[in-house]
Amino acid sequence: MRLHALVSTLAVAALANVAALGNTTSGTADLPDDFSELRAKDARIQRLGYTLAAGNAPYCSVTRPSLGLMLHDIAVYEEDGRLRSALGLTGDIAVQVVVPGSPAVGVLTPDMTIASIEDTAISDIPFEEKRKWSRMTELNALLDQSLDKDGSVTLGLQNGRTVELKGTPACATRFEVGGIGKRAVADGERVVIGNKFPGLAYDDPELAAVMAHELAHNVLGHRALLDAQGRGRKLVRATEREADRLAPWLLANAGFEPEAALRFMQTWGPDHSGGWLLRKRTHDGWDERAEMIAAEAALVRAHLEADGTADWKTLFRREVETQKP
Repeated sequence: MRLHALVSTLAVAALANVAALGNTTSGTADLPDDFSELRAKDARIQRLGYTLAAGNAPYCSVTRPSLGLMLHDIAVYEEDGRLRSALGLTGDIAVQVVVPGSPAVGVLTPDMTIASIEDTAISDIPFEEKRKWSRMTELNALLDQSLDKDGSVTLGLQNGRTVELKGTPACATRFEVGGIGKRAVADGERVVIGNKFPGLAYDDPELAAVMAHELAHNVLGHRALLDAQGRGRKLVRATEREADRLAPWLLANAGFEPEAALRFMQTWGPDHSGGWLLRKRTHDGWDERAEMIAAEAALVRAHLEADGTADWKTLFRREVETQKP
């Protein structure tokens, strides 16, 4: 399932109170509470996603340089320009998040207006009212194309200055907060965390475990596998087991304890046995999943203690290669 159409749902709902801004100047104290909450969620998901993707780059078969940068389109949120004014912007496309420790640090800051990406002016890409997400999708594609070409991208700022950013190696997955409620999903290219996902209330290691589970689906190619072979119950269950088991490896390479995946399942499972991770018969019971995760986390821990590495590309045991749908 493609998720582009759902992304704008969150943005529109989150800024229903923009009209209350009045004549303000840039600053978080002047922003609608819902927008500030969205920005905080974006910043956290980008930080954890960047750490997971960059930490596992040596083992991912498909990588793309990452800037640790998230842009957003203000036109998605409003029509009257008040939020843009409150943020101090001179255009619609701006910096939403700069991840600490990333290549964008020291070069860009939140609420800088972006005028161009490479040779494409933002003004040359129309905003479509019926497809509010489409302009940002096109701009993200331009960023990816440039990064895939030579590992860098040139951005034009509204003041006429240009900056060049060189990305750092990362697994080729984009992380987003989306208007999909209490779910978290992976589509082969992105990991989308629902704006109301309960795991957002967890500590970083446990939220990172959720994201690692979804990233595992992408790096193991589950979407393409299911598209090719069908979504039979046995095959879906095998992909879910793989994602559960790979999560501790991904966490370890991002600097988290591999046991965080187990803590997440032990916290989540008893109260959500009929929900996102545990629906129908395509998933094992939460207690069975916890046992598998515990065994895998112990294996990861043993390798970390032996040689300081968690090389899942070499050591992880696949389940789906001979699994029939």
